[in-house]
Amino acid sequence: MALLLLSLLIVDSNFGTTFAHGIGGRDAAFVAATKGPDLVPFIYLGAKHMVTGYDHLLFIFGVIFFLYRMKDVVIYVTLFSIGHSITLLAGVLLKIEINSYLVDAVIGLSVAYKAFDNLGGFKSIFGVQPNNKVAVGSFGLIHGLGLATKLQALRLNGNGLVPNMLGFNVGVEIGQLIALVVFLVVMLQWRRTASFERFAVAANALILTAGFMLMEYQLAAYFSAGKV
Repeated sequence: MALLLLSLLIVDSNFGTTFAHGIGGRDAAFVAATKGPDLVPFIYLGAKHMVTGYDHLLFIFGVIFFLYRMKDVVIYVTLFSIGHSITLLAGVLLKIEINSYLVDAVIGLSVAYKAFDNLGGFKSIFGVQPNNKVAVGSFGLIHGLGLATKLQALRLNGNGLVPNMLGFNVGVEIGQLIALVVFLVVMLQWRRTASFERFAVAANALILTAGFMLMEYQLAAYFSAGKV
């Protein structure tokens, strides 16, 4: 799973697409043409946005990688959901403007952070263990801002904006739930094999690499845009 997401990242970086979590093409045209409340399509857009956003998926995959109890999965995913829901809605409705490249760079950092934590890096190198619940909730706020910046780049009509954004956020949660179910099924099967012990470190090393690639890609785009 980590190798698949990393491969998608490499393809996206090479060809300059906006697959990470951009909204373009017919979806962008639909949003621009929306003149009032249109709940169901925005729910669909939110779900599509999440299940095709590998930066968000990599972070969620890293979060649940070593969570063996469903209670813990629910707690961590809920913290992440609360965080990104707050900033998604606040970012759009309150028109909080932050450079999208910088936000996405921090999202990349969040992916690397979680993989580094899974590898025991904080304990072994720094001798401390950050509070994972605080970290996941805090990074959820950043991921929500990433979603908000993509929506702000579109021509959102003020008429029906609140219900449409609520619908989009519901869709994001549905998409996240779909991805989570897939991840849990994969992890449940993988943990039953001997290969999990052998390749868990390698998988997190791939996630760590992907996180830094995401961060580097966005920072390069930020500095390139500043030169134009």
